[in-house]
Amino acid sequence: MNVTIMGSTGSIGVSTLDVVRQHPERFRVYGLVAGKNLDVLCSQILEFRPKVVGVAENKTLEELRTRLTKTALAGWEWPELMAGPQGRVAAATAAEVDFVMSAIVGVAGLEATYEAIRARKRVGLANKEVLVASGRLVMKAVRQSGAELIPVDSEHNGAHQCFRAGARSEVTRLILTASGGPFRDTPPEKLRSVTPEEALNHPTWKMGRRITIDSATLMNKGFEVIEACWLFDLQPSQVEVVVHPQSSIHAMVEYNDGSVIAQISATDMRMPIQYAMTYPERERAPVPRLDWAQSRTWQFSPPDFGKFRLLRLAYEAQKTGGSATCTLNAADEIAVEAFLEGRISFPAIAETVEETLARQPNREPATIEDVISIDRASRELARQICSVTQKGVN
Repeated sequence: MNVTIMGSTGSIGVSTLDVVRQHPERFRVYGLVAGKNLDVLCSQILEFRPKVVGVAENKTLEELRTRLTKTALAGWEWPELMAGPQGRVAAATAAEVDFVMSAIVGVAGLEATYEAIRARKRVGLANKEVLVASGRLVMKAVRQSGAELIPVDSEHNGAHQCFRAGARSEVTRLILTASGGPFRDTPPEKLRSVTPEEALNHPTWKMGRRITIDSATLMNKGFEVIEACWLFDLQPSQVEVVVHPQSSIHAMVEYNDGSVIAQISATDMRMPIQYAMTYPERERAPVPRLDWAQSRTWQFSPPDFGKFRLLRLAYEAQKTGGSATCTLNAADEIAVEAFLEGRISFPAIAETVEETLARQPNREPATIEDVISIDRASRELARQICSVTQKGVN
């Protein structure tokens, strides 16, 4: 199986390459797409010898070319080097590619993922923005092309596994678990004094900066609710979130006879990544096993929608439809950036998103270009709102 990895230098990309490393007889890297982390990218190129490599910008491309000239081995076959959106699309849609890992953060990976689906590739989806920003268009493309879209996020991957236990018509609800983040037990009145360093200290997962903040606000779980509605054809009322600090149970599916099927595994992303790559088969994965000889306690509690307003806003945006979820995602990214730079308070992230949703006109995007345009306008509005928000005041 030939594999293209979009976002190869991020945590999901690195884990995907480890799965490839574990199964050299089954997987071969065809394409690597990254941003600006050339230290990691160059080492990946030298180890996996891809046919195609894409980077974000022409400036980065020239620097990559210079580095490879200095490190290339004698007789080494150079990959084709490309930059920008066209490079991402080419790497994802090449005829030789069988599987595409979509792990670029943000809407930057949307077009290439959409085109890979239209080209009938199997896509491992680790990019939340693809469905949050343009779920209707993407799922329409899946139905028309017959492509396989396999979720890689631990919760949706777990749900995908649970749905195999019965007929789709027998399902009554999906339960997604949330760790609760670092402020699960923090009183709401103390959140205004939260620092970026405290918010980045996630108790369970080691992730990128934006997704770590989104986990602290529970927006990440809101995005997962939206994704689940599109992936599994559910209404928001059929997707429930429960706080489960141990993060051992990733998802549960309740069937109409009252049975609940749960997916349980260690917190290691290589398992859902490998599942997406080998589906419907299962292979031994290089992940820790749960030791059932050890005593353990699993806790469950409902989320506090008053304290974590972004989770409520995500449910409301999905119910509203149209471009609301695209605006939700765009405004959140800008607000998180402002918080990390110390320009707004932690609660002001939700306040910025809520105001952007209220002021940005809602419409139904007809094309990916429409989605990108809405995303751009929503970001600009969120920037304006952030610029007049004084830290600790709103």
